[in-house]
Amino acid sequence: MRRARWLAVWRNSDVKPVFYHCISRVVDRRFALGPVEKEKFRALMRVYEQFSGCRVTSYCLMDNHFHLLLEVPRMKDGGLSDTELLKRLSAIYHEAIVAGVAQELAEARQQIADGVADESLVTRVHARFTYRMHDLGEFMKGLLQRYTQWHNRTHARTGRLWEDRFKSVIVEDGVAARTMAAYIDLNPVRAGIVKEPADYRWSSYGEAIGGGGKGNGMTARAGLVRAWGAHQGMAADAGLWSRNVATLYRKMLMGNAVEKTTESSDADGLVTRKTVRKGISNSEAEGALKQGEDLPFSKMLRCRIRYFTDGAVIGSRGFVDEAFAQSRDRFGPKRGSGARKMRGEAEVASTVLWSLRDLKKGIGTSP
Repeated sequence: MRRARWLAVWRNSDVKPVFYHCISRVVDRRFALGPVEKEKFRALMRVYEQFSGCRVTSYCLMDNHFHLLLEVPRMKDGGLSDTELLKRLSAIYHEAIVAGVAQELAEARQQIADGVADESLVTRVHARFTYRMHDLGEFMKGLLQRYTQWHNRTHARTGRLWEDRFKSVIVEDGVAARTMAAYIDLNPVRAGIVKEPADYRWSSYGEAIGGGGKGNGMTARAGLVRAWGAHQGMAADAGLWSRNVATLYRKMLMGNAVEKTTESSDADGLVTRKTVRKGISNSEAEGALKQGEDLPFSKMLRCRIRYFTDGAVIGSRGFVDEAFAQSRDRFGPKRGSGARKMRGEAEVASTVLWSLRDLKKGIGTSP
């Protein structure tokens, strides 16, 4: 019998943001996602964001799997207005269906005004759809089912496309969310597909850089802004990208190096610009990240780290211990504490990032 998926117990409160690192693979790990398929998947992903109220803050679509850093905000107090509900429905439903729901709501409102019904009539109409909103499982279910239908129809195939269940890891806002976003955007670099993460178009950073000032890049920029600064109350605002985040995130993706450009001129006045990358030690990078700065651990980010996919909960020691205490019944009586020190390739981050699971095999592999 499968155990219920691990969800943040504070998901329905305003205590802190709720992020999940979600991963799913194509069945048998077949290379089924080409350029056309990735474009379709991304389009559906954006559609389900609009419908569900969830937000993809970082993502990467590979040939046989994908990564999402998904924020799942709680439903606002009082729920949605009729107008807000209809707007969300229009993201995934045909115009005629949305018009039918609008008419149903109008008739219900009229019955309430006439005194023959109460607000519960409208509540029931809303509930037919809102149970699928602001929910991790429903977001992933809707996205994967809708994409599978398109994929099977397009490729004249039938049957299951994805492995049994998607994986999800609870991620703390702040250092953990920043690190996870960068880890996700560096997937194609680790795979040797590109040398620069900006060169891969099916990722949040590639979209943010290549989407243009008024194009789809705005959505990706807004997501990365949120991943970067949610712990500081930073909203998902694309306008904050160039002012507050772009340079810092670029340095994070560069790893343990900083760029320095110098200029020199010859006797004829010809100016030459030279850019060099000066490395920093892991201890210096660790100290910077511990203080909330923008220099992470290049060695870790450029390796495959199982903690980020199988660690259950990733964050500061206090965060992981809190998650453990609030879900104590999931563990045996001999388990005395929650946070586990990360080892292997992830050891460089072990003083600032902790895992709930103490992995023993395959904890880190080279790029």
